Amino acid sequence: MDGFIDRTCAGVTELRVHGVSGTPPAGVLNHPHPRLVAGDGTTGFYRRWWTGGRPTGEHPDVPGVRRREAYAWGNLTSGGRTIALWLLLLPFSLANLSYFMLPRPAGGTRLRHATEAAQRLFALLLTGTLVGAVTRAAVDLVGWQCTAAGRACTLATAPGWVRWLGTLWGAEPSKRLAVTALVPLLLVVLLWWLARRTWRRDENTAEPPDVAPDRPEYRPAADPASRSGGEPGSRSPAEAAPGSRPAEAAEVLLARPRLWRGGAPVWRLRVVHVAFSLASIGVAVSAPFAQTFPGLALTVANAGVQLAAAVLAALPWTARRVDPRSGRRAPRRLIRSVHGLRVAAPLVFLGTVGAALAGLPEGSAGTTLWRLPGVGIGTFQYALTLALGLFILVSTCLLARLDRRTRRTAPEPAEPEGREGREVVAGERPAMGGVAAWVVLMIAAGGANVLALGVLFCTAAFFGVPAMTGGPRPPGRRLFLDDPVWWTAALVPLLVLGLAALAVVLWLIRRAEARRLAPELKPYYLERDDAEAVARTWALASLTDRAGLVLGVLTGIGVAGSAAVGTIHQLRLFTPDGGLAGRAASIGGWALAAVISGLALLGRRTYRDPRLRRTIGVLWDVATFWPRAIHPLAPPCYTERVVPELTARVGTLAATERDQVVLSGHSQGSVIAAAVVLQLDPALRGRVRMLTHGSPLRRLYAPFFPAYFGEPGPRAVREAVTWCNLYRLSDPIGGAVFRRVDPLAGGRRDAVDRFCWDPPRPGPGEPLPETRWHTDYWLEPSYGEALNHLVTVKPAA
Repeated sequence: MDGFIDRTCAGVTELRVHGVSGTPPAGVLNHPHPRLVAGDGTTGFYRRWWTGGRPTGEHPDVPGVRRREAYAWGNLTSGGRTIALWLLLLPFSLANLSYFMLPRPAGGTRLRHATEAAQRLFALLLTGTLVGAVTRAAVDLVGWQCTAAGRACTLATAPGWVRWLGTLWGAEPSKRLAVTALVPLLLVVLLWWLARRTWRRDENTAEPPDVAPDRPEYRPAADPASRSGGEPGSRSPAEAAPGSRPAEAAEVLLARPRLWRGGAPVWRLRVVHVAFSLASIGVAVSAPFAQTFPGLALTVANAGVQLAAAVLAALPWTARRVDPRSGRRAPRRLIRSVHGLRVAAPLVFLGTVGAALAGLPEGSAGTTLWRLPGVGIGTFQYALTLALGLFILVSTCLLARLDRRTRRTAPEPAEPEGREGREVVAGERPAMGGVAAWVVLMIAAGGANVLALGVLFCTAAFFGVPAMTGGPRPPGRRLFLDDPVWWTAALVPLLVLGLAALAVVLWLIRRAEARRLAPELKPYYLERDDAEAVARTWALASLTDRAGLVLGVLTGIGVAGSAAVGTIHQLRLFTPDGGLAGRAASIGGWALAAVISGLALLGRRTYRDPRLRRTIGVLWDVATFWPRAIHPLAPPCYTERVVPELTARVGTLAATERDQVVLSGHSQGSVIAAAVVLQLDPALRGRVRMLTHGSPLRRLYAPFFPAYFGEPGPRAVREAVTWCNLYRLSDPIGGAVFRRVDPLAGGRRDAVDRFCWDPPRPGPGEPLPETRWHTDYWLEPSYGEALNHLVTVKPAA
């Protein structure tokens, strides 16, 4: 190949890790010709290819001396077409995030374990919510109602691909239910296939090679908890001991290798969720015939599978991760139980569908009921969801209170020699008083219900007319939805009004902040009116710090509204079939149907448009950083592949005392870099430096994940490696990690954080430069200065 590319590993390597949206290697390297030197097309390490031969200049790629390298991981979240299907899995991702937001005080281990079990059960019910919605749409609205004799799907105007059910089996409901049960079965198979495929590709990765070719031996750091014998999710004796340093706590939580290796527990949880889903479909097929012995037996069998799945989901060892070098294994009894459930669930489901196709005898009610009869399974699951949500709220509040008490009584950490003053992690307070885990879990439940109700309203509107129950009129083309469905739809206009009011409040906050900032910025911008434009920009970026307010208010509106309509429905105060409540329910129903239609169109465009896939991938870059700890059907965790690969690569590039790696992470890449640093062997950390920019460690991760990225986490990273962090006040995502050093905060010197003006001050008569916001930190003059400051190994070229 013509041209030149440096493929050596010795010397100084600037290893860049990009952030969200899958920045291409050319953009990360700031070079038009990147070439893959390690890895594959999904994740890979790239270097600059010089078309004109070996380069010259101040910072060229010199073999054995220095080079620039980029690690591209964006294809894990925005590269494949199947990302279009991930839009349906957002509630599962949010439920997974809530697990890592849970406070972890030293004295609340038992309460936390009980809360985690409740979270796993709640996640299981979220799966049941989405699968149950498709089941009800297909089995109830189509199989039981629409295709019955004389109903909407038997008319000449009905689609031919569904009319045949009513023509052939109009008086045999069990056969219609068996056929329509194939629709939710396909959904379960799709969820299983997506989870299994991504697990094999991204999470069930082999251990990174301990020895790199042509380099001295390097081994990753051992798991501290595995040496102490502590269980995953619990604190080690050293961490819980009085006087232990917070950095040690962070070392145990964030530096555990097992955090990024969860193949076995993800597999066990996937079996549990798939079995629960299959059994929920089986209940819908068999419950209408529970007045007969065959129907009752099948209903009990399917309910038994659901109960077994729920019990396994609650057991700690089902989701427990162990360090591969600890020698610990899951109990054999648990493994046998999971395998038994894996076999029993499809057998019971096939038996149910087979019996329904053969024709189940009808009970005394026959087919005269307009709605699908049942045995209260749906009502029981709804009540269980409410009970779990209340328990998680109370236990999270208790854990947060205990965590605050622990923080107040914890001893001051010793400062490293040579440091003046105490560097405090900005934003140490947990978001929403420490109950962010519950808030995000409620948002996940709300999202799941929006999708579920949208499917019901779309199906009813497509095949007939959505209608409320009751009334003397014959059903005709009407497809009936229960009153709770309509009541929940009535909450949609309320949430929209709440969101509009919240937008007004945020606008007022931004305007007030801009007015405060403008006079302070006038001197720097030469007393020009540009200071007002910069103040508005900085004030807009500061609204990110109100994320907890936004989530808390919306959750409060949703929970209060749900409690109100639930009380109205249970007390039968009035029905949503007229007046203001009826109009709100109708508007909400059509809005929910529009949401599903919009998601379908968005998914179609995402499947075809790579640029849109990268845009949608931003959501998954943030949501799937954490492993699938409680929901195995969520989109895959990319860090289970990224962290081991980067750890191994750093070991290859910094294998000797003459080598040095500057791990440069932008945005989400800075979070990945922090996780990688804590995985490195202590002997290797002295040859590694870290340069972060646009980092959300403080603004997003520290408040919402305090157990992992609160004060002890960044402190542990700072003590492990020499670190420099660049930030701007125009950046809505990144910020200072330890102490703000911008002029508005006093401008004090800091060992880690460095402030960058954006936009820069224009010269006399020059226009105001363009604001860079969250991008192009690589082009900042301060980036080159920080890089030169971090590099201490300077071999002669």
